[in-house]
Amino acid sequence: MNNDVVTQQHGDYMVVRLSGEVDLSWSPRVRMAILDALEKHQGVGVELSAVSYIDSSGIAALVEGFQNARKSGRRFALAAVSPAVMAVLELARLDRVFPIVPDIDTAIRGDAA
Repeated sequence: MNNDVVTQQHGDYMVVRLSGEVDLSWSPRVRMAILDALEKHQGVGVELSAVSYIDSSGIAALVEGFQNARKSGRRFALAAVSPAVMAVLELARLDRVFPIVPDIDTAIRGDAA
């Protein structure tokens, strides 16, 4: 699976869809996509169903996005988290920190925890 980041606007909400392996070689692009989306929109959902691997640099990009959203009062959620990503989040106990929703439609509606 190729690494890719695709953004899709839904009103004032931006969906950032990631696929592939989020590692040190690719996480800077992921970070920029998330921070750019947060700068321009009131909410951002990061869809992770097609991510097969994520390392600490990828997790750091997600954490930075989440912290940035909190500071600026914007919505942020992780959606459709793949089992590989969920395992890493659970190991780091970040599943208790991030708003995680089952799908991007839930994130767009603002039903994130």
